[in-house]
Amino acid sequence: MDNYIIGVIALIALVAIGTIVKRKGRKGCCGSGSDYKPRKKKLKNVIATKIFKVDGMHCEKCSNRVTEAVNDIPGVAGVVNLKKGIVTVSYEQEVSDEYIKDRIERHGYTVTEIG
Repeated sequence: MDNYIIGVIALIALVAIGTIVKRKGRKGCCGSGSDYKPRKKKLKNVIATKIFKVDGMHCEKCSNRVTEAVNDIPGVAGVVNLKKGIVTVSYEQEVSDEYIKDRIERHGYTVTEIG
């Protein structure tokens, strides 16, 4: 009987460790929802708009992280469309595409196209 209990505990521990290892390799997505809503950012004088195609956004929390990454840039505001996998970025001042791409990719996502 003791061996049975030890075996069950060992099996549970192995499953838990396997789950942790599998989740650790995941980039970007946290895999859970959230009640948190990122702050909306309004620009006074929009001079340009571009669309960034972003891979790796799977849930609302991913969308919130990308929105915050873009909205933290002065003179720039972003709106994510999770279904399409895009971020519409509005500019109030000149900011390089590479800088915005870098800010998004720091959070574990991949910018595949800028248009």
